[in-house]
Amino acid sequence: MDIQILLALQAFRNGPGAILTSFLSKMTFLGEINSVLVIMAVVYWCVSKDFGAYLLMGWSGNRLVNGTFKVTACAYRPWIRDVRVIPYGNSMETATGYSFPSGHTMNAATVFGGVAVRKDMPAVLRAALGAVLVLVALSRMFLGVHTPQDVLVGATAGSLVMWLTIKLMNWVEAHPRKDILVLCVGIGLAIAVALYAGLKPYPEDFDAEGRLLVDGAKMANDTFKGVGWSTAFLTGWVLERRFVRFSTEVSAMTRIIRLVIGLLGYYVVSLILVSLLRKWIPGPTGTIVSCFTQVFYISFLFPWCMKFLE
Repeated sequence: MDIQILLALQAFRNGPGAILTSFLSKMTFLGEINSVLVIMAVVYWCVSKDFGAYLLMGWSGNRLVNGTFKVTACAYRPWIRDVRVIPYGNSMETATGYSFPSGHTMNAATVFGGVAVRKDMPAVLRAALGAVLVLVALSRMFLGVHTPQDVLVGATAGSLVMWLTIKLMNWVEAHPRKDILVLCVGIGLAIAVALYAGLKPYPEDFDAEGRLLVDGAKMANDTFKGVGWSTAFLTGWVLERRFVRFSTEVSAMTRIIRLVIGLLGYYVVSLILVSLLRKWIPGPTGTIVSCFTQVFYISFLFPWCMKFLE
């Protein structure tokens, strides 16, 4: 049934639905890692540190949940399951790892669903961002890179994690010295996920010519990314709370300066330093270290630099 739905969407995309292709291609961009990281970083640095920390905390949990689900289900991408499924354009380039659940949808569930599940936000805003989450999920099916169950579970699980994150952040607010406990539990879970992904067996299916369809070891790489990102946020979050304590209650000019300098630094880290670290440190260790560096810059290094300069 899931493949039949994708084939129907594909036929629609190649026919009258072609008019929607450009729009939905842009919507899927909102679920990409760099898109959500930039949005969360800007909120954390310039708009509301507490709300940005909530988004980053939930996203960290979602990356671990997504990685665990993916290496457990080991679901192949739609075009591997059925050669009739032909993803649109270069959509496969960002469709890494196993298929279930959708990582793009869980990313969108963090940023957009993270607002939609909060009762303290305006109803119109919650409805609008909930609609964005639906469109991101739809775009993954429309482009042919995910099945309906991939995006349905991704949206549901991602939103549930954000709801639980609200509870967690409220608890930390009531018990501020317990942030160390959150750090220790989070890092423990991340280590467990990394060991699970690295040690578990993966299916070895071959095509008619005897070539391995999917290398499970490579597919586990996305899980290692999540481990690096989540441990980086938790570490930076605790260090910032205890030693930096920067504020977003600043002037408009200070916000603009933070925005410009912060994003320039982020792209230097992401495009240059991360690539160098992966080149210098091979294997899963390089993946974890490079991803740790990327988010540690957001959660601690840049706020520390700005607090010192300001």
